[in-house]
Amino acid sequence: MPELPEVETIARSLQSGGRGQVPISGKVISSAKLTWPRTLAEPGKNTFLKRLLGQRVEEVSRRGKFIVIRMDKDYLLIHLRMSGDLRVEVEAEAQLQPHDRLAIHFTDGYRLFFNDTRKFGRVWLVSDPQRILGGLGPEPLDGALTAEDFHIRLASRKRQLKPLLLDQTFMAGLGNIYTDEALHIAGLHPLRRSDLLSSDKASKLLGVIREVLLEGIRNNGASIDWVYRGGDFQNHFRVYQRTGKPCPACGTPIQRILVGQRSSHFCPVCQELTD
Repeated sequence: MPELPEVETIARSLQSGGRGQVPISGKVISSAKLTWPRTLAEPGKNTFLKRLLGQRVEEVSRRGKFIVIRMDKDYLLIHLRMSGDLRVEVEAEAQLQPHDRLAIHFTDGYRLFFNDTRKFGRVWLVSDPQRILGGLGPEPLDGALTAEDFHIRLASRKRQLKPLLLDQTFMAGLGNIYTDEALHIAGLHPLRRSDLLSSDKASKLLGVIREVLLEGIRNNGASIDWVYRGGDFQNHFRVYQRTGKPCPACGTPIQRILVGQRSSHFCPVCQELTD
Protein backbone atom coordinates (compact mmCIF):
# COMPACT_ATOMS: atom_id res chain seq x y z
CA MET A 1 0.00 0.00 0.00
CA PRO A 2 -0.24 2.23 -2.02
CA GLU A 3 -0.80 -0.04 -5.04
CA LEU A 4 -1.29 0.63 -8.74
CA PRO A 5 -4.60 2.57 -8.50
CA GLU A 6 -3.34 4.75 -5.65
CA VAL A 7 -0.02 5.45 -7.38
CA GLU A 8 -1.81 6.12 -10.67
CA THR A 9 -4.13 8.58 -8.93
CA ILE A 10 -1.19 10.41 -7.35
CA ALA A 11 0.71 10.53 -10.65
CA ARG A 12 -2.31 11.91 -12.50
CA SER A 13 -2.89 14.58 -9.87
CA LEU A 14 0.75 15.67 -10.04
CA GLN A 15 0.57 15.77 -13.83
CA SER A 16 -2.80 17.42 -14.37
CA GLY A 17 -4.30 18.28 -10.97
CA GLY A 18 -7.16 16.63 -9.11
CA ARG A 19 -7.78 15.52 -5.53
CA GLY A 20 -7.17 19.15 -4.56
CA GLN A 21 -3.59 18.79 -5.80
CA VAL A 22 -1.58 21.43 -7.66
CA PRO A 23 0.10 19.91 -10.74
CA ILE A 24 3.88 20.14 -10.97
CA SER A 25 4.22 19.61 -14.71
CA GLY A 26 6.10 22.57 -16.17
CA LYS A 27 7.55 23.73 -12.86
CA VAL A 28 11.27 24.45 -12.49
CA ILE A 29 13.24 23.29 -9.44
CA SER A 30 15.03 25.99 -7.47
CA SER A 31 16.28 23.95 -4.50
CA ALA A 32 15.66 20.82 -2.44
CA LYS A 33 16.04 19.70 1.16
CA LEU A 34 16.62 16.10 2.25
CA THR A 35 15.79 15.49 5.91
CA TRP A 36 16.23 11.70 5.99
CA PRO A 37 19.35 10.60 4.04
CA ARG A 38 18.22 6.98 3.63
CA THR A 39 15.23 8.14 1.60
CA LEU A 40 17.70 8.76 -1.22
CA ALA A 41 18.70 5.52 -2.94
CA GLU A 42 20.99 7.24 -5.46
CA PRO A 43 23.04 9.28 -6.19
CA GLY A 44 24.80 10.75 -3.14
CA LYS A 45 23.15 13.65 -1.33
CA ASN A 46 25.39 16.43 -2.65
CA THR A 47 25.17 15.20 -6.23
CA PHE A 48 21.40 14.78 -5.91
CA LEU A 49 20.83 18.32 -4.66
CA LYS A 50 23.14 19.83 -7.27
CA ARG A 51 21.71 17.92 -10.26
CA LEU A 52 18.12 18.86 -9.41
CA LEU A 53 18.75 22.60 -9.62
CA GLY A 54 17.18 24.25 -12.66
CA GLN A 55 15.56 21.10 -14.00
CA ARG A 56 12.07 21.45 -15.47
CA VAL A 57 9.37 18.87 -14.82
CA GLU A 58 8.19 17.64 -18.21
CA GLU A 59 5.81 14.81 -17.25
CA VAL A 60 4.63 12.74 -14.28
CA SER A 61 3.61 9.14 -14.92
CA ARG A 62 3.64 5.71 -13.31
CA ARG A 63 5.45 2.41 -13.88
CA GLY A 64 4.32 -0.39 -11.59
CA LYS A 65 4.26 1.17 -8.12
CA PHE A 66 6.86 3.79 -9.07
CA ILE A 67 6.03 7.43 -9.69
CA VAL A 68 8.14 8.59 -12.63
CA ILE A 69 8.91 12.32 -12.84
CA ARG A 70 10.54 13.03 -16.19
CA MET A 71 12.59 16.21 -16.21
CA ASP A 72 14.54 17.89 -19.00
CA LYS A 73 17.77 16.14 -18.00
CA ASP A 74 17.03 13.35 -15.51
CA TYR A 75 14.28 11.18 -14.10
CA LEU A 76 13.13 11.32 -10.49
CA LEU A 77 11.76 7.92 -9.45
CA ILE A 78 9.76 7.63 -6.24
CA HIS A 79 8.58 4.41 -4.60
CA LEU A 80 6.13 5.11 -1.79
CA ARG A 81 6.48 1.64 -0.20
CA MET A 82 4.35 1.18 2.93
CA SER A 83 3.54 4.72 4.04
CA GLY A 84 4.78 7.24 1.48
CA ASP A 85 2.70 10.12 0.17
CA LEU A 86 3.27 13.25 -1.92
CA ARG A 87 1.69 16.66 -1.57
CA VAL A 88 2.17 20.07 -3.18
CA GLU A 89 1.75 23.28 -1.21
CA VAL A 90 2.38 26.96 -1.87
CA GLU A 91 5.55 28.01 -0.07
CA ALA A 92 3.96 30.84 1.88
CA GLU A 93 1.64 28.32 3.58
CA ALA A 94 3.85 25.23 3.54
CA GLN A 95 5.05 23.85 6.83
CA LEU A 96 7.57 21.02 7.10
CA GLN A 97 5.72 18.17 8.82
CA PRO A 98 7.35 15.67 11.22
CA HIS A 99 7.58 12.85 8.66
CA ASP A 100 8.55 14.88 5.59
CA ARG A 101 11.70 13.25 4.21
CA LEU A 102 12.23 15.37 1.09
CA ALA A 103 11.10 18.84 0.05
CA ILE A 104 11.57 20.10 -3.51
CA HIS A 105 11.16 23.85 -4.06
CA PHE A 106 9.98 25.32 -7.37
CA THR A 107 10.68 28.75 -8.78
CA ASP A 108 6.98 29.70 -8.74
CA GLY A 109 6.74 29.37 -4.96
CA TYR A 110 5.37 25.86 -4.65
CA ARG A 111 6.94 22.87 -2.87
CA LEU A 112 6.64 19.13 -3.39
CA PHE A 113 6.87 17.16 -0.15
CA PHE A 114 7.59 13.44 0.21
CA ASN A 115 6.11 12.33 3.52
CA ASP A 116 6.94 8.83 4.79
CA THR A 117 6.15 7.85 8.36
CA ARG A 118 7.77 4.41 8.30
CA LYS A 119 10.84 5.54 6.33
CA PHE A 120 10.63 2.67 3.80
CA GLY A 121 10.09 4.88 0.74
CA ARG A 122 12.94 5.54 -1.67
CA VAL A 123 13.93 8.14 -4.27
CA TRP A 124 16.27 7.77 -7.24
CA LEU A 125 17.66 10.46 -9.56
CA VAL A 126 18.83 8.75 -12.75
CA SER A 127 19.47 9.54 -16.38
CA ASP A 128 18.18 6.13 -17.52
CA PRO A 129 15.04 4.93 -15.67
CA GLN A 130 15.26 1.48 -17.22
CA ARG A 131 18.24 0.73 -15.02
CA ILE A 132 15.81 0.75 -12.07
CA LEU A 133 12.54 -0.15 -13.79
CA GLY A 134 13.83 -2.62 -16.36
CA GLY A 135 13.26 -5.66 -14.16
CA LEU A 136 9.55 -5.01 -13.69
CA GLY A 137 7.00 -7.28 -15.32
CA PRO A 138 4.38 -6.09 -17.81
CA GLU A 139 1.71 -3.57 -16.87
CA PRO A 140 -1.63 -5.33 -16.27
CA LEU A 141 -3.52 -2.55 -18.09
CA ASP A 142 -1.23 -2.63 -21.12
CA GLY A 143 -3.12 -3.95 -24.14
CA ALA A 144 0.13 -5.50 -25.38
CA LEU A 145 -0.29 -8.13 -22.65
CA THR A 146 -2.70 -10.55 -24.32
CA ALA A 147 -4.67 -13.33 -22.66
CA GLU A 148 -2.48 -15.85 -24.48
CA ASP A 149 0.71 -14.19 -23.24
CA PHE A 150 -0.68 -14.11 -19.70
CA HIS A 151 -1.54 -17.81 -19.83
CA ILE A 152 1.95 -18.66 -21.06
CA ARG A 153 3.50 -16.64 -18.23
CA LEU A 154 1.31 -18.38 -15.66
CA ALA A 155 2.03 -21.83 -17.10
CA SER A 156 5.78 -21.24 -17.10
CA ARG A 157 5.80 -20.82 -13.33
CA LYS A 158 4.79 -23.47 -10.84
CA ARG A 159 3.80 -21.07 -8.10
CA GLN A 160 0.77 -20.28 -5.97
CA LEU A 161 -1.34 -17.55 -7.53
CA LYS A 162 -1.29 -15.02 -4.70
CA PRO A 163 2.49 -14.69 -4.26
CA LEU A 164 3.02 -14.88 -8.01
CA LEU A 165 0.65 -11.99 -8.70
CA LEU A 166 2.39 -9.97 -5.99
CA ASP A 167 5.77 -10.60 -7.64
CA GLN A 168 6.61 -7.32 -9.39
CA THR A 169 8.83 -9.11 -11.90
CA PHE A 170 5.81 -11.15 -13.03
CA MET A 171 3.33 -8.28 -13.23
CA ALA A 172 3.94 -4.72 -12.08
CA GLY A 173 1.60 -2.86 -9.76
CA LEU A 174 -0.53 -5.43 -7.97
CA GLY A 175 -0.60 -5.63 -4.17
CA ASN A 176 -2.63 -7.33 -1.47
CA ILE A 177 -5.86 -5.41 -1.96
CA TYR A 178 -6.40 -5.75 -5.69
CA THR A 179 -5.03 -9.29 -5.87
CA ASP A 180 -7.48 -10.51 -3.21
CA GLU A 181 -10.37 -8.72 -4.91
CA ALA A 182 -9.49 -10.07 -8.37
CA LEU A 183 -9.02 -13.66 -7.20
CA HIS A 184 -12.41 -13.59 -5.51
CA ILE A 185 -14.25 -12.35 -8.59
CA ALA A 186 -12.37 -14.88 -10.73
CA GLY A 187 -13.31 -17.68 -8.31
CA LEU A 188 -9.70 -18.72 -7.76
CA HIS A 189 -8.14 -19.76 -4.45
CA PRO A 190 -4.99 -17.78 -3.54
CA LEU A 191 -3.08 -21.09 -3.19
CA ARG A 192 -4.11 -22.34 -6.63
CA ARG A 193 -1.12 -23.36 -8.78
CA SER A 194 -0.49 -21.00 -11.66
CA ASP A 195 0.58 -23.73 -14.09
CA LEU A 196 -2.68 -25.63 -13.60
CA LEU A 197 -4.93 -22.84 -14.88
CA SER A 198 -6.65 -23.45 -18.20
CA SER A 199 -6.41 -20.82 -20.91
CA ASP A 200 -10.04 -19.85 -20.23
CA LYS A 201 -9.43 -19.33 -16.51
CA ALA A 202 -6.25 -17.39 -17.23
CA SER A 203 -8.10 -15.16 -19.66
CA LYS A 204 -10.86 -14.55 -17.11
CA LEU A 205 -8.32 -13.74 -14.40
CA LEU A 206 -6.55 -11.16 -16.58
CA GLY A 207 -9.86 -9.55 -17.46
CA VAL A 208 -10.92 -9.40 -13.82
CA ILE A 209 -7.57 -7.94 -12.74
CA ARG A 210 -8.07 -5.15 -15.25
CA GLU A 211 -11.66 -4.54 -14.15
CA VAL A 212 -10.67 -4.32 -10.48
CA LEU A 213 -7.74 -1.97 -11.15
CA LEU A 214 -9.83 0.31 -13.36
CA GLU A 215 -12.58 0.39 -10.73
CA GLY A 216 -9.93 1.27 -8.15
CA ILE A 217 -8.66 4.13 -10.33
CA ARG A 218 -12.20 5.42 -10.89
CA ASN A 219 -12.56 5.57 -7.10
CA ASN A 220 -9.16 7.27 -6.63
CA GLY A 221 -7.81 4.15 -4.94
CA ALA A 222 -8.54 2.85 -1.46
CA SER A 223 -8.09 4.75 1.80
CA ILE A 224 -8.07 2.24 4.65
CA ASP A 225 -5.81 4.01 7.13
CA TRP A 226 -3.67 7.11 7.52
CA VAL A 227 -1.32 6.15 4.69
CA TYR A 228 -3.28 7.28 1.64
CA ARG A 229 -5.89 10.04 1.50
CA GLY A 230 -8.95 10.65 -0.65
CA GLY A 231 -9.81 7.21 -2.00
CA ASP A 232 -13.23 5.53 -1.99
CA PHE A 233 -12.55 1.99 -3.20
CA GLN A 234 -12.48 0.69 0.39
CA ASN A 235 -16.26 1.05 0.32
CA HIS A 236 -16.43 -1.52 -2.47
CA PHE A 237 -14.25 -4.30 -1.03
CA ARG A 238 -15.63 -7.79 -1.52
CA VAL A 239 -13.13 -9.75 0.58
CA TYR A 240 -10.12 -7.63 1.55
CA GLN A 241 -10.07 -6.99 5.32
CA ARG A 242 -13.57 -8.48 5.61
CA THR A 243 -12.65 -11.54 7.69
CA GLY A 244 -15.79 -13.13 9.16
CA LYS A 245 -18.18 -11.00 7.12
CA PRO A 246 -20.47 -12.63 4.54
CA CYS A 247 -19.25 -13.21 1.02
CA PRO A 248 -21.21 -10.87 -1.28
CA ALA A 249 -21.81 -13.77 -3.67
CA CYS A 250 -22.80 -16.67 -1.41
CA GLY A 251 -22.93 -15.41 2.17
CA THR A 252 -20.17 -17.68 3.50
CA PRO A 253 -17.91 -15.94 6.06
CA ILE A 254 -14.73 -14.58 4.49
CA GLN A 255 -11.57 -16.28 5.73
CA ARG A 256 -8.05 -14.95 6.19
CA ILE A 257 -4.88 -17.00 5.80
CA LEU A 258 -1.18 -16.20 5.52
CA VAL A 259 0.39 -16.86 2.15
CA GLY A 260 4.10 -16.14 1.98
CA GLN A 261 3.80 -14.09 5.19
CA ARG A 262 1.11 -11.92 3.57
CA SER A 263 -2.56 -11.85 4.52
CA SER A 264 -4.99 -13.29 1.98
CA HIS A 265 -8.75 -12.89 2.21
CA PHE A 266 -11.03 -15.25 0.31
CA CYS A 267 -14.34 -17.13 0.28
CA PRO A 268 -13.84 -20.88 0.90
CA VAL A 269 -16.92 -21.69 -1.16
CA CYS A 270 -16.57 -19.37 -4.15
CA GLN A 271 -12.82 -19.94 -4.23
CA GLU A 272 -12.55 -23.62 -3.48
CA LEU A 273 -9.03 -25.00 -3.80
CA THR A 274 -9.07 -27.51 -6.67
CA ASP A 275 -6.52 -28.89 -9.08
